[in-house]
Amino acid sequence: MPTLTVGDRSESFPHGTRLVLAIERLGIEIGHRCGGKARCTTCRVEFEEGEPQAMTVAEKEKLAEKGLAGEARLSCQIELTDDMTVRPVMTRASEGWPDTGPAPAEAIEPEPEWTAR
Repeated sequence: MPTLTVGDRSESFPHGTRLVLAIERLGIEIGHRCGGKARCTTCRVEFEEGEPQAMTVAEKEKLAEKGLAGEARLSCQIELTDDMTVRPVMTRASEGWPDTGPAPAEAIEPEPEWTAR
């Protein structure tokens, strides 16, 4: 099982767990204002270690649209397949939101079409 580390928190999760959900299960209130559908960029993370080489077409297009390509990744579009160390960019506390947004589904949405980053 891959291990996710965020700050001083670390836990192993089943292979294929959506990164946005694993971050939440670590007790970190990461944003997902669009419900994890690659329509916003509030679930952005910066990788310290373990950044995957593949990304969904939806993630690639959204990052390019927002001028964030090469700077951050969308945790709603990433599955835990290897150990990862990340830093969430936007959380409920940092942004002053009343909540983090609609709950993301267990599987990546929209249906993933994979490409190289």
